[in-house]
Amino acid sequence: MNAEGKSPTRKPRADGQRNRERLVEAAKAGFAETGPEVSLEEIARRAGVGIGTLYRHFPTRDAVVEAVYRREVEQLAQAATRLSDTLPPGDALHQWMRVFIDYIAAKKLIAPALSAMVGGPSDLYAASGKHITGAMALLTERAIAAGEIRADADPTDLLRAVVGFAYSPAGPDWETSALRLIDILMDGLRTGSQRLA
Repeated sequence: MNAEGKSPTRKPRADGQRNRERLVEAAKAGFAETGPEVSLEEIARRAGVGIGTLYRHFPTRDAVVEAVYRREVEQLAQAATRLSDTLPPGDALHQWMRVFIDYIAAKKLIAPALSAMVGGPSDLYAASGKHITGAMALLTERAIAAGEIRADADPTDLLRAVVGFAYSPAGPDWETSALRLIDILMDGLRTGSQRLA
């Protein structure tokens, strides 16, 4: 107990946090290679931990799936902040849209497992949607304010376009095509001297 009579909140131990991260990464790889039916035992084996360690972090299969998805969304949101801090506004928007394609690629890998969750993934998608639309709005507004893209660019329209690029009929080269379309979209958005050569 501390001076106020409350039990201090314990931070996760470093080895526990490492185990959790390894489990999430192993689960993502397992969903990609084996599919939604990958066993929890296989995920634990890939992470180099025992099944008891997996259950300490994730009491159910749905908890594993949710953790993988939430991490992908967190990485996408963190990318918006990182890019905003390190690149000119137009370039930050451009690069974030390219990172969004990586996010969609990961989401496609775990989509069958998300669909198999008890109650479905709709609540999870709703929560993540707010982060994604917020990141797109922030990046678009900064690029407009800096005069780097057209003043009439609408973040919702841009998000619809990028999602459309990612979910058009998928072939083996869908990611390459989506990235090329983002480059074309961005070139159309740029103002005067900001256009790519």
